[in-house]
Amino acid sequence: MFDTARSILKRDPAAKNLLEVILLYPGLHALFYYRIGNKLYQWKRYVLARMVSQWARFITGIEIHPGATIGKRLFIDHGIGVVIGETTIIGDDCTIYHDVTLGGKNGSNGKRHPTLQDRVVVGAGAIVIGPLIIGHDAKIGAGAVVVKNVENGVTVVGNPAKPISKS
Repeated sequence: MFDTARSILKRDPAAKNLLEVILLYPGLHALFYYRIGNKLYQWKRYVLARMVSQWARFITGIEIHPGATIGKRLFIDHGIGVVIGETTIIGDDCTIYHDVTLGGKNGSNGKRHPTLQDRVVVGAGAIVIGPLIIGHDAKIGAGAVVVKNVENGVTVVGNPAKPISKS
């Protein structure tokens, strides 16, 4: 968790010191609880895992299903209203802003939620639905509704989301 806290300190210009990040960033707290719940989930202690995730939601306003797979140094900035579904996969060094949904498509028993590869940024209020792949270094604009895969390095905006640039 200290690696994540140091990463947040580097990436958030509002963060003044490491102690502030550790004590006051709800995204970091949600990830702490997620790691506990995820370990319980891996041990097939599903009810306990969900209890931990619901406690974290109550405390932070961030809902992360314990079955999700989250890489290193995820930064959930502000956090309120973030929902990360059960089969979501998030790579390393991603950033998610408040009120983001990484949601699933109903009717499927397999992979239902998105995959965010490394260094993806998801803007406030964005909705990413279904078993999509959001490529490395992609950016999803605030309020975008993403229902199709996004290529590496592409920025998408709108509803439905459409590409506006490639880095």
